[in-house]
Amino acid sequence: MIQSIEADLFAALDIVIMELLDDGYFKMIGAIPDWFIQFYPEATEQQKLAPGSKFPFLENFIIDAGEFWRSESNQKLTSPLWAEVDNSGKEYHFEATALRLTNTKVLLISLVEEAYQEKQFLIQKCRESNLSYQKLTKEVQKKEILIHCIIHDLAGQLTAIKCCFDLLSFQALTPKGIEYLQTGKKQTVKQETLIKDVLNAFSAEVESLEAFTVDFEQSPDALACAKDVIEALEPNFIANQMNLKLGANIDRDRNWKVVGERSRLERVLTNLVDNAFRHSPPYSTVIIDLQQQEKDILISVLDEGAGVSPEMVSNLFTKFSQGRNKVGKVGLGLYFCRITVERWGGKIGYSRRPKGGSQFWARLNKPS
Repeated sequence: MIQSIEADLFAALDIVIMELLDDGYFKMIGAIPDWFIQFYPEATEQQKLAPGSKFPFLENFIIDAGEFWRSESNQKLTSPLWAEVDNSGKEYHFEATALRLTNTKVLLISLVEEAYQEKQFLIQKCRESNLSYQKLTKEVQKKEILIHCIIHDLAGQLTAIKCCFDLLSFQALTPKGIEYLQTGKKQTVKQETLIKDVLNAFSAEVESLEAFTVDFEQSPDALACAKDVIEALEPNFIANQMNLKLGANIDRDRNWKVVGERSRLERVLTNLVDNAFRHSPPYSTVIIDLQQQEKDILISVLDEGAGVSPEMVSNLFTKFSQGRNKVGKVGLGLYFCRITVERWGGKIGYSRRPKGGSQFWARLNKPS
């Protein structure tokens, strides 16, 4: 039999405690909670009780409990939460537990309103989170549709610009004018590639970046790419009273080949330099620097701007990420840089320069 101290404990916890008798009925042990009498008023008078007759849910649970008790397990068997309605229409929530104390088979019935409310609260929070996620997904889809529309419109304008450049080539231009014309035509070709790649990025994320080569002979030269990017973007820097140059300590005679693909590497550098341009003050300098390391090459774009605010750093390379003042475009440049560099097995990141400004870097493997 259960000791009186145990019965008193369950009574203090407002839990019904019953002992299974040999004939399949139960008898009450200890005090009977008021809430139990609402559902089983006969419990105060009858010696043998059939809780399954008052709580239909318990009928099946008692069958499972019978198998549990026959197994002589030292563990416990707990039911799911279930609900009952009293005569006034008020709903209550319960939980049953079967256990064995020495040789006594015990059934506990608990009123678990707090646990039920907590569970319902968690369920509601999950539903709210799911709705928020669905809403966020729809917003992202809207932005992607918007980007597709913007890219489509840009492609049309780019075609018109190419036609204008073609017409200008028939005009009498100065040598400097011819140089600027060739730079402009080269940029339109790169922009066409950019538009195609952005559209591919939306349709298949990383998979859209196609295969890349690790063949030494075909691997791009990081220094040559840096020079081409400087040649293409320098006029814009000059027009805005800014400087763009290579790092002073780069060894021009060393091998600077990296794993990757030339056009995409130039685009990565272009995006990083363009990002530095848009966040740098007049009369400042942006530097493309290269450093040889044991197994890879570190490419850095350094500027003299205000740097990136701490709250923005973790989202710098995500889709649609923009600076605090939303200077520039729609937030795809750094995203493209990340998925491209990571596709090549490299790493990309941001560091704040000790004396102010930003360092955006990409660490690319050397081809074997």
